[in-house]
Amino acid sequence: MTSTHAFWLAGRQVTGEDTFDVTSPWDGRLVGKVAVPDDAQIEEAVAAAYAVRDEFAATPAHVRAAALDHVSRRLVERTEEIAQLISAENGKPVKWARGEVGRAVSVFRFAAEEARRFNGGEAQRLDTDLGGQGRLALTRRFPKGVVLGIAPFNFPLNLCAHKVAPAIAAGAPIILKPAPATPLSALVIGELLTETELPAGAWSILPVPNDQMPALVQDERLPVISFTGSEKVGYAIMDSVPRKHCTLELGGNGAAVVLGDWASDADLDWAATRIATFSNYQGGQSCISVQRVIADASVYDRLLPRIVAAVEAQVTGDPGDDKTDVGPLVSEDAAVRVEAWVKEAVEAGATLLTGGDRDGASYAPTVLADVPADTTISCEEVFGPVLTVQKAAGEAEAFAAVNDSKYGLQAGVFTHDLQAAFRAHRALEVGGVVIGDVPSYRADQMPYGGVKQSGVGREGVRFAMDDYTYERVLVLTGLAL
Repeated sequence: MTSTHAFWLAGRQVTGEDTFDVTSPWDGRLVGKVAVPDDAQIEEAVAAAYAVRDEFAATPAHVRAAALDHVSRRLVERTEEIAQLISAENGKPVKWARGEVGRAVSVFRFAAEEARRFNGGEAQRLDTDLGGQGRLALTRRFPKGVVLGIAPFNFPLNLCAHKVAPAIAAGAPIILKPAPATPLSALVIGELLTETELPAGAWSILPVPNDQMPALVQDERLPVISFTGSEKVGYAIMDSVPRKHCTLELGGNGAAVVLGDWASDADLDWAATRIATFSNYQGGQSCISVQRVIADASVYDRLLPRIVAAVEAQVTGDPGDDKTDVGPLVSEDAAVRVEAWVKEAVEAGATLLTGGDRDGASYAPTVLADVPADTTISCEEVFGPVLTVQKAAGEAEAFAAVNDSKYGLQAGVFTHDLQAAFRAHRALEVGGVVIGDVPSYRADQMPYGGVKQSGVGREGVRFAMDDYTYERVLVLTGLAL
C-alpha cells in the first residue's frame, strides 16, 4: 500500500516528477505516495476532454451504460479491498467504509439505468395557436460541455462516484479532482474505467494540489463545475466564475426535531439511538450528520439521558476494527478546531454532558446542553462528533429553531402525525425533510442538496444529469398532426 500511485490522464496512467504522501489519520503511517500532475499534464487532460466532447455526447447510450455497469460490478468484486483503502486514508471505521463502497456500487448502477432512458424531453404540439399549425416541438437534452468535479475527503469514493457516474451517463467528459487528503479511492475508479470502452479523453482523475485549482476553475473549456466541500471555498468558486454553471453541495448543521407525540419509551429509545449513531458516524464529518437536537419540552427530560447513554455507548478507536463506531477526524488540526469550539461553548455557559476529550486526531463523542445561541458551535458546521441539545415549547418554536441557521441542507422530524409531517415539509427551510428519522438519511438516487448557505443545485444521479445538460428544442414544420 506504500507504492507510488499514478494518476489518470485522458484514460491512461501517468506519473509526474513530484509526489505527495497520503498518511493515516489514525496512526500516521504512510498509506501511499501519489504522483502529482504538472501544468503541462493538466493542460493535456483539459485539451483532451474538450476535444472529445462532441464524440462523447454522441456515444450510444448502451456503450455508456455498459461502462457504468462494469464499474458497478467491479466495485462489488473489490469491496473489501476498497473499504480497507478508504479506512486507511480517511480514518473511517471499516464498517462504514464497506457501506460507502456499497453506495458507490448503487450510484454507478443507477447511472447505467439513467443512461439507457435519459432523453430529457417530449413531443409538444404547437398548433394551440394559429401560427403553430402543422408544427411539433421535440425536446432533447445535450451536455453543456466538460465537467470539472471537485470532491471532498469525507466520502472519498462515493462523492467521487456522484461526480463521475452522472457525467458519463449524460455523455459529458469529466475531469475529477479528488481531495488531497484522500485521493487513493478516486484513483481506483480510474482503474475500473480503463477496463471499459469509453473514448480516450472522456475522463481524467487528477490529484491536483489546491493551490493549482484556480486555473482549472477559470478555464473556459470547463463550463460546468460540480463542487462538494466547504461553504467558503464553494462560494469563492462561484463568485470567481459567475458565467459558469456551478453545482455546490456545501455544509450544514443538521437538526433532529423530536415532537411531543414521539413519546413512548420505544419512540425515545429509537430516536436516541439514531441521534447518537448519526451525530458520530464518520466522526461527525458528514454534511448531514446530526449536530442539533431540538426536543419538545414534554419529552426533553426523558430523551436527554437516553441520548447521553447512547452516545457513551459508541465504540471509539482503531478504524480497522470491525467493532469501532467512531474513528479519528481527518487530521489533528481538525480535532484541535473541534476542541476549541467546545471549549468556547463551555466557557460561555454550555453544559458538557459527556465527551470533550481529544487524543491526537481523535475527539470523544460529545453532548452539550444549554449552548448559547451566539457561540461558534451553534452557528457553524462543527464537522466533528459533537451534538447540542435544546428544549422547545411546541412545534412552531422547534421549527423556528431549525430555521434559525444560515444553513439549510436537511432536517429530521420525529413524529407520527402526518399533518405535522406536511407542516414540516412546508415550514422548514432545507433541501430535504426526513420524517421519523435523523437528517442523515440519503438515498443516492433522490435529489440531494440545500438552500441558503448550504449550496445550489441538486445531486442524485438523474438530477446531476439535469445540471450537466440543457434542453434543446427541435421544431418540425408542415406536419399533419
